[in-house]
Amino acid sequence: MRGTEPPRASEVSALVVRLPDGRVLGFSNSFFIGREPGCEIQLDHVHVSRRHAEVLRLRGQWIIRDLQSSNGVFADGERVDAAPIGEGVTITLGADGPMLQIDPATPAEAPPAERAEPTTDENTLLDAYARRYFESESDEPAGGRTLMIRKAFRNIQEQQRRRQRVIIAAVALVALCAAGYALYEYRLISEQEKHAQGFFYAMKVVDVQFAQLEQRMAQSGHAPDHQQVAQYMAQRRQMESEYESYVAGLYDRKLNEKERLILRVTRMFGECDVAAPPDYVREITRYIGMWQSTGRFARAVKLAQDLGYPQKIAAAFIARDLPPQYFYLAMQESSFDAFRSGPPTRWGYAKGMWQFIPETGRTYGLKIGPLQSVPRPDPDDDRFNWEKATAAAARYVKDIYATDAQASGLLVMASYNWGEHRVIDLLRTMPADPRERNFWKLLAKHRDRLPLETYNYVFYIVSAAVIGENPRLFGFQFDSPLKFLEQR
Repeated sequence: MRGTEPPRASEVSALVVRLPDGRVLGFSNSFFIGREPGCEIQLDHVHVSRRHAEVLRLRGQWIIRDLQSSNGVFADGERVDAAPIGEGVTITLGADGPMLQIDPATPAEAPPAERAEPTTDENTLLDAYARRYFESESDEPAGGRTLMIRKAFRNIQEQQRRRQRVIIAAVALVALCAAGYALYEYRLISEQEKHAQGFFYAMKVVDVQFAQLEQRMAQSGHAPDHQQVAQYMAQRRQMESEYESYVAGLYDRKLNEKERLILRVTRMFGECDVAAPPDYVREITRYIGMWQSTGRFARAVKLAQDLGYPQKIAAAFIARDLPPQYFYLAMQESSFDAFRSGPPTRWGYAKGMWQFIPETGRTYGLKIGPLQSVPRPDPDDDRFNWEKATAAAARYVKDIYATDAQASGLLVMASYNWGEHRVIDLLRTMPADPRERNFWKLLAKHRDRLPLETYNYVFYIVSAAVIGENPRLFGFQFDSPLKFLEQR
């Protein structure tokens, strides 16, 4: 029975994974291993993290990498951050966790080339020649010619075997070098990403301290030192420019234009784009698809532009050193309908473009009208005055920035929707370090407690802001409603 040579590392287009329960799965694209339902290989085991590891192709080579799991990834018994698959590897998820065998998929043997079948007489003649010249000398006496042919045939066979060994060794060396280079480059990129995260969170600490300083000065009634603020903002813009130049080199290697835009907008809102989980870009892309499937985005932008909202809303947030992209928070709240009344809540009806409930509206200086218990417009209710409500919304968002949300725009959005005290209660169960207290970590630790409405709310706003940066890139036939900011 003839065996089949395994494919060379540079030719591997698919993998097979043998699971502990005996199942064998095949993959031709990258896949995730973990406990959560979104993983292609789902293993319900105490040592397996929700999203434990990823198997992906890097420069044509398959590797497995640990996704910062609690118990680690062991390749052939050794704990690794990443390891090449090569010609096969045994993976253990945690030192005492389940064991997987990952191997290159053996390609189906190609069918033989067509040829005319020999006749019976031809077969008989060929068999006779084979017995005469190529079978053992002990079968029958052989003359000098036969012995010479046999010797030549053996020499040819030996030459072919040597040539095959050289080719196999060369291919193995090339494959080993390629796998080693891929692993080296992956580790180099990982190291650069760690440096980028360190740079980002250094900026984040400054942002949090400055926001808290502004809040304390406002509470004490002292006016801010405008020169000091201007110096801070100039320094902050310089740091942001340096950071963007640094990560651009990382993104150019592996991301397309849409993916780069998603991460840039995420950074605008104060989350570390380099630290984004592997499935974050895919999730934002999914929500972009939901915006694309309806006419809501285009209708809301047209209404806002017709009524002159973009410039004044952007100005209100810029005045408080906040991203003007909070314009899209109003899109999610009301589609820019300044006279909208939301569903009833135990705190009363949320009303207006920014959907303030009565208590929050009063806190931020809005007069609440006599019809607060009725879901209809009220001329004596400031929540329906979009300019006053916009100024109040910018103040409210700025105040949330200075809380335990730590200048994370995505946490601010979650707080705006679900209530800042609920979000803060969850955040205070987490380390104060911005590396450990951000939207990604909130989802990882408290996804089961975060309402689906709030999860959707955050992803709808971020995806809308991504589209809004370049609507034509996503199939919309108009320019950004905030395009005027490019002239600033």
